[in-house]
Amino acid sequence: MMKLHTEWVRYGNEGQYVGLLQKPSRADGPLPVVIVIQEIWGVDDHIEDVARRFAEAGYVSFAPDLYAVDGKRPTVLAADRVEAVKAFLDTMPSTAWHSPEARQAEMDKLPEAERGAIQETFATLFGGLQMDRYTGALTAASSFLRDQCEHTKGQGVVSVGFCMGGALSALLACLDPQLAGAAIFYGNAPAADRLHAIACPVRGFYGALDGRITDAVPEFAMAMETAGKDFAYTVYEGAQHAFFNDTRKSYQVTAARDAFAQTLAFFRAALDR
Repeated sequence: MMKLHTEWVRYGNEGQYVGLLQKPSRADGPLPVVIVIQEIWGVDDHIEDVARRFAEAGYVSFAPDLYAVDGKRPTVLAADRVEAVKAFLDTMPSTAWHSPEARQAEMDKLPEAERGAIQETFATLFGGLQMDRYTGALTAASSFLRDQCEHTKGQGVVSVGFCMGGALSALLACLDPQLAGAAIFYGNAPAADRLHAIACPVRGFYGALDGRITDAVPEFAMAMETAGKDFAYTVYEGAQHAFFNDTRKSYQVTAARDAFAQTLAFFRAALDR
């Protein structure tokens, strides 16, 4: 296994944000950087591992913890609380996750104290995603990495995100005119009135069985084409939402392998432009 330099870095005008930086230990000089944007679960073991893979591919990877406040997670979003929600949801088919009736029926089987904590964290995670809440941390990250960080200063920046992070990767492309490329893994598209601001190529990877997300992709592609933007996407037959997450039941190895290979090739081309 490649030896990596790993550290948590504070950034932002007042050091109010924090992100996990990983890079090849023996690499000299600044390197181009991949911003790895979390799923709804935060910067968990899976996202740390995905970021490690990009570092092992020869990049600096940077995973902002979008839930941290002044460098620390609030109790309701602490890692153990989020893991408890994951474990609970794993007792149900993913199609039932957003069914209040099915979810409550399973909740009612839990001990009262455990049920209360899971309900509180679930409501915080899924109680209506407000994407603009996280854009400050992301635009600050790309600016910090391009202009200040000793490991990446002066180098190109690309982004990749998963689920919630996929939507945020696309949104970052709308907000950062210097972003070199953005990859979306099963994330919602930005609002149509924001697409005109995209200045970089965008690639998307979706599961055919993930209708909630994938059914809207052709319309997104048409809007991107109309706006004169560079967008291409792949839909994997038989793949669910979160097909890339190898810690979840939804993982599909063939889709994940192909999407990772395509993403690496895309980033290389985008950063060489």
